[in-house]
Amino acid sequence: MASSDTTSPNAPDANAPEGADGPADAPLAVGAVSYLNTLPLIDGLDRLDGLVLRRSVPSRLVDALVNREVEVALCSSIDYQRAPIPLRLVPVGMLGCHGATLTVRLFSQVPLERLELVHVDADSHTSVALMQVLLAERFGARPSLVPFDVRERAAENRIGEHPEGMLLIGDKVVGDSPPAVRYPYQLDLGAAWSEWTGLPFVFATWMARADADPERIGDIAAILDRQRRHNRERLRGIVDRRAESRGWPRDLALRYLGSCLRYDLDEPARAGLDRFFECCAAHGLIERSRPVELFEAPAALR
Repeated sequence: MASSDTTSPNAPDANAPEGADGPADAPLAVGAVSYLNTLPLIDGLDRLDGLVLRRSVPSRLVDALVNREVEVALCSSIDYQRAPIPLRLVPVGMLGCHGATLTVRLFSQVPLERLELVHVDADSHTSVALMQVLLAERFGARPSLVPFDVRERAAENRIGEHPEGMLLIGDKVVGDSPPAVRYPYQLDLGAAWSEWTGLPFVFATWMARADADPERIGDIAAILDRQRRHNRERLRGIVDRRAESRGWPRDLALRYLGSCLRYDLDEPARAGLDRFFECCAAHGLIERSRPVELFEAPAALR
């Protein structure tokens, strides 16, 4: 007897939430991180008709794509390689740097070449992989890793108040970093990558399922591109409204968003991303480096 399952592998999932590969008139569903550094990309999206913005931490956004909870998400870049389904980049913005980031930092009590154990912020898969590449290549160190949730600072009861090494990302590096007197050895991962390779680094970029509806992805891409360009012109206003509530001094926040970070997925950024994937494959952090595939940007954005 023939199987009763006649669903095409590319057919929309009947159990998918409305707004993610749902009816053509369903709201466009976008997933993003809610750190200060993402505001130039996402500020104002939650006020747009016809679009739903769902916030999470970087490490969980790829699951939202896989499960069709969102159609486009600002995913941790390593998840392009590790996702269980094919993804494509949506080339209308990224979260990256070419030099110091200020918010992706390794803290160590011992010289980095002697580091044996690092408690890693579970929020970002990419930052953990980047740390492993840099420690191996530049310091010959391959420490054991212990994931932990920095938000549960009760976690200190489980990991000890001052572990030997600790990797933190995001706003918490500014608002909740450990005392420098206990961690005299520190490494800004963005600065270390650029010094080593001469290339930018891409921490996160917009992604979609490879089997997504190209027309809906094009609609979302046009919105994201327009919002990024609009936010670039009103950066000071964003900082004035949002920085202090997130624990950032205004002047530092403006320098961080305006000078430290990059938001355009240009050719140098693509080269940095390819180099990072090659390094991850060489160190066994991914099985192999899949070629990066893009959704074609709408003609109006080219």
